[in-house]
Amino acid sequence: MSARPRLLPWSDPSGKPCYLVTDHHGYVSQVADEMEDVQLRTGTELLAIGLEMLNEKKVSAGELRFLANRLCEALRDALRVAESRGKRLPEPEE
Repeated sequence: MSARPRLLPWSDPSGKPCYLVTDHHGYVSQVADEMEDVQLRTGTELLAIGLEMLNEKKVSAGELRFLANRLCEALRDALRVAESRGKRLPEPEE
């Protein structure tokens, strides 16, 4: 079985996706796994903060805009993690 390219949890400087052809056991794969975990934890923390902010009465538009931008970044990261992990699932047998 040949290795399939893995979508990495970061982009190149121009914003293009980065891929790694690997057996998923090397150093870069481990770093990518750790980065995915950090990204997902960050998204979870931002969600909790966002829910708290939405329950506050005195939150400025600037604060909400900042939160919205961070939540968009977290969603982008989570979708990339989901895509990467989905592509690594074994092919279904017919």
